[in-house]
This record gives sequence, C-alpha cells and structure tokens, in this order.
Amino acid sequence: MNITIIAGARPNFMKIAPLTRAIHAAEEAGNNIHYRLIYTGPESDKSLELSLFHDLDMPRPDTFLGIDSGNFFERMGGILIAFAHDLEQYPADLVVVVDDMTPTMACSLVAKKKGLKVAHLVAGIRSFDMDMPKELNRIITDGLSDYLFTAGMVANRNLNQTGTEQANVYFVGNLLMDTLRYNYHRFVRPQEMDAWSLEGHKYLLLTLNRRALLDDGEKLKSLFDVLFVKAGNMPIIAPVHGYVKERLETLGISSPNLHLLPSQPYLFFGYWVSHATAIITDSGNIAEEATFLGIPCMTLNHYAEHPETVTMGTNRLIGESPEELAAALDIWRKGEWKKGSLPERWDGRAAERIVQTLLEL
Repeated sequence: MNITIIAGARPNFMKIAPLTRAIHAAEEAGNNIHYRLIYTGPESDKSLELSLFHDLDMPRPDTFLGIDSGNFFERMGGILIAFAHDLEQYPADLVVVVDDMTPTMACSLVAKKKGLKVAHLVAGIRSFDMDMPKELNRIITDGLSDYLFTAGMVANRNLNQTGTEQANVYFVGNLLMDTLRYNYHRFVRPQEMDAWSLEGHKYLLLTLNRRALLDDGEKLKSLFDVLFVKAGNMPIIAPVHGYVKERLETLGISSPNLHLLPSQPYLFFGYWVSHATAIITDSGNIAEEATFLGIPCMTLNHYAEHPETVTMGTNRLIGESPEELAAALDIWRKGEWKKGSLPERWDGRAAERIVQTLLEL
C-alpha cells in the first residue's frame, strides 16, 4: 500500500509525526505499507523552524508543493494543479489528509477526481457555523473521504447525523496525545525561565492567533484589562507570532508582568505549556494538551473542536467576553477549578490503531 500524507500547515505535523512512526514500525515488521509526505507550502515557510522535524522525531517532507498565496482561490487552485501533477509522478493507493485546512479539502478533491481512496484524520469536527471557513472545509472533506478517523464520540455522532456510513468511521483516539506522550520527557527548559527567575507552575501562559479576535481592538483591550487586573503579580508568558506582537503594540497593550516571546520551537513551547499554572488561549490544540496535563484552560472562543475538553477536561469556553474571563480567573485564583479527567482513547495509541485499520482494509 502506497500512502501519500498531506500537511498543509505547521500544526498538521504534530498529528502526522506519530503516524509516520507507526507506518515505519509496520513496514519494519514486514507489512506492505509505505508513505510519502507532502507539504503544500514552500520549503522556506517561516512557520517551519529549522528544528521542527528533529523535535518531532520525524522525517522532513519528501515534497514541498510551494503554494503560498494568501488568496483563497489562488491557493486552492495552485494546490489542485500541483498535487495533481505530483500524483502523476508518484502514484498512490491512498491519500491521507489531516484536520480542516484549505489544503486538506483541495487534496481530498484531487485524490477523488483521480479515483483514489481518501482517509481523513480528525474527522467529524463541527462548529455548526457556516460563516467559519474551516466549517466548509470539514464538511466537504468528510463527504469526500472513504475512511474517517475520529478523536472522540462527539465527532462520531456528528458524522452519524450527516448520514455518513458508520462502517467507514473509526474512533481511534486523539493523535495529538500520541505526540504529547511521546515528547513529554523530551521537552527543553527555555533559557528565559532562568533569565526571568521563573519557577514552574508559577506563571500564566497566553497564546493568541485568531484573526477575528485580533481585529477587534476594543474587545481585545477589554480582555487584556481584565487579565492584567485578575493576574495580579503573576507573570504572563505570551509566545506570539510577529503580527500578534505588532497588533498588541499598536493598541498600546502592555504590562510589567506581560512577557512577549517570539514563536517557540516545539520542544521549548511544550515545556512552557506543561509547566504553566493556567492557560489562556484561542487554540483548540492547546486546550487539548491542557486537558491531558490537568492544567486549567480558558479558551477565547465560543466552541471547542473537541467538546470532551469541556465536558470531561479542564477547559472552559470564555468566548470573547471580558466578564466570562473575569469570572473564570476568579475561580482559578480561589483554587476551585474543575479537576477534569482524561477522555477515552487519549492513550498515545491512536496512530497504531489507524495503521492497523489500514492494514486490514
């Protein structure tokens, strides 16, 4: 079986890394299974730090399609053409796509047009908000996929409600937890902790990336006003992209306790996450990691990609409400945050289940 795996953005690699190791292990055991890894962006993509693939203990992509347009239609069209040519040069039996990016949808479409099977990793995610670009990507990719691998039973129910044939849905668990478990003891203590005399579990971690929130300056300032008051003297560590830093500076958002850092290499960022006393984020991935680690998490969004982080884990949805953030921070300061529990199949074996399923098809 020749598999082509698609990555369309940096976060995809965190879920692909354990799959590459599982495929390699199956191949070493004598199974007829091989893969090629494609990144749809350019090799010079600044989001792919030089250490990323070493940190994740995975090979670099075999091919970079080089599509980097910020325009949706140009990017979509570029990927369609480039991936079609790649499949002509390197035929595959199965195309594996991840999450809900534009490249996920585009490569699924190419594969189906060429008569290939498609497997969707982390299928069945829904926000039920068609104004969100990713929601359309999810629906189309799930509809095109022959095999849908889910991280939780809520995703299974979502697929069932859309009429997906249940024989094609496989509840394998959370791939991100495979990566977290594998790398937990490989995390590297950042030098800034010593420079700023920071102790573990005595700082708040803040991440921001969602454009809709960043564009609303008044709301963003209100959220930070609440955070600065409620955090007291607690240091706030904020690894952010350059455009986020520029936005905060433009709005005059600053505090002696707010420490802005550039985007961190994977093993350093993992240390920041795992040693935080609490986390404020707009990232679904980080909310999942917080649940696994048992760390209080406040998500600046109205929905969770994996609702289990809220119903079972340590995550709480804040939306974009300063009042909700204030209430959540009060609960955290009082030491009354819910303990949470580990969702089913967050055991670090999701990739093994996926490969075993593929071998049995």
